[in-house]
Amino acid sequence: MNAQFAAALAVLPEYLGAHVLLSLAAIALGAAASLPLGVLAARNGRLRGPVLAFASLAQTIPALALVALFYPLLLALSGLTREAFGFATPALGFLPALLALALYAMLPILRNTVAGLDGVDPAILEAADAVGMTATQKLWRVQLPLAAPVVMAGLRTAMVWTIGGATLATPVGQTSLGNYIFSGLQTENWVSVLFGCFASAALALIADQLLGLIERGAARRDGRRIALGAGAFAAAALAALAPLGAHATGAYVIGAKNFSEQYILADLIARELRAHGLASARREGLGSAVVYRALAADDIDAYVDYSGTIWTNVMKRADNPPREKMLDEMKAWLAAHDRVTLFGALGFENAYAFAMKKSRAQQLHVATLDDLSRAAPDLVLGADLEFLSRPEWTAAQKAYALRFRDARAFNPTFMYRALVDGSVDVISAFSSDGRILADDLVTLADPRGALPHYDAILLLAPRRAGDQKLRSALEPLIGAIDLDRMRRANLEVDRDKDKLTPAEAAARLADGAGLAKR
Repeated sequence: MNAQFAAALAVLPEYLGAHVLLSLAAIALGAAASLPLGVLAARNGRLRGPVLAFASLAQTIPALALVALFYPLLLALSGLTREAFGFATPALGFLPALLALALYAMLPILRNTVAGLDGVDPAILEAADAVGMTATQKLWRVQLPLAAPVVMAGLRTAMVWTIGGATLATPVGQTSLGNYIFSGLQTENWVSVLFGCFASAALALIADQLLGLIERGAARRDGRRIALGAGAFAAAALAALAPLGAHATGAYVIGAKNFSEQYILADLIARELRAHGLASARREGLGSAVVYRALAADDIDAYVDYSGTIWTNVMKRADNPPREKMLDEMKAWLAAHDRVTLFGALGFENAYAFAMKKSRAQQLHVATLDDLSRAAPDLVLGADLEFLSRPEWTAAQKAYALRFRDARAFNPTFMYRALVDGSVDVISAFSSDGRILADDLVTLADPRGALPHYDAILLLAPRRAGDQKLRSALEPLIGAIDLDRMRRANLEVDRDKDKLTPAEAAARLADGAGLAKR
């Protein structure tokens, strides 16, 4: 517990700084767009309906989906700017999160601006007209000062929403306090989850109180309170930039998906880079489609993927050739289509494999997917969040006519929990997962070869194809990790007692594979 707390505390400056910077930038952008629109909507009845409807529509989209949707849009824009102007628009990380959160913050500011201006006493407006004020003078000297408390209430609501929503920026590669939550849920590190939740909540409360201080200062025409609140926000922005600026600008960016093995491998790659005097940064918690696109767009420099994922999801291949033939074809295709380098295989395979509790499989006489097909109508399938929409599931259904009574999607950690507690009967497990042994599970044979090979492969971005420093640092990893070592490392992170952090598991994995001696 102490080690987990210390590990969480060590990365707090980086996570908190990135979170504060993103939140303040999103609120500033959202307010800059919403306040003028709110004034126009209050003055123009025909404009009011469409403007508020647009903001309301954006609010109905789940924040995580809204953040994710901006990534492919920016990726397409990046391709256009690269061709037209010779530079690529950043598509991963800060920008998609910023735009989504700014859009999400607009509704409360817009509504409260309109409500505040509508709530000004008509008699006061008549008096302003009587003394000869112009429309602009009336707005700035009468309407906005009187509407300020209502507008500030909307801004405070938007601030709290934005700070909470910023935790969802992790899947698009933006560091935030959500890194604690996403990685903690996957590795069942509840200290990390609680750390992220409490830090985000505390930040939201502090920001709300500072805005309240500015609001009270404006109401009482107390410049000291306004200056104190505004100064605190400025200081927070400067403090947020400090740990971010500490990173080397030439650091290699390592990508990772959102499960334990990926966190371990990202730490392992970082260790090798450090051993060769190279700096690194990480973008973790990325989805399969996002991480590959990010690599192809040079938003990250390297990451570990799996041959079956690239074969089916990226290359859209449905056949299942022998392992070496698949890797050779894949290497040529990636270089030709996206200029991505398949640097090599790490030495183990992490394949999709249908798994059951051994006792349950024996009770139903299920040893293969053919046997499972017979029993499936009475069983419930548990899958990870991606599997049911992946080509592998379609291929398995087609090859074995699998028809389950029900199918449910889970975070991978909770998927295993659901199998153990009997909520589901069979899961789409991962062959290198240590929980297969720890939970006494059995994987079912695939006699028809419906599922492709899933060799762990190291991929490099187009701009790193000829980077000899990076290649030299990563070369020791090729062929160095066998399945048993990877399973043990995964189990060390996923087990209930005496858990290790991914960094600690990566250190043991490196020692066991002899990497530390090279």
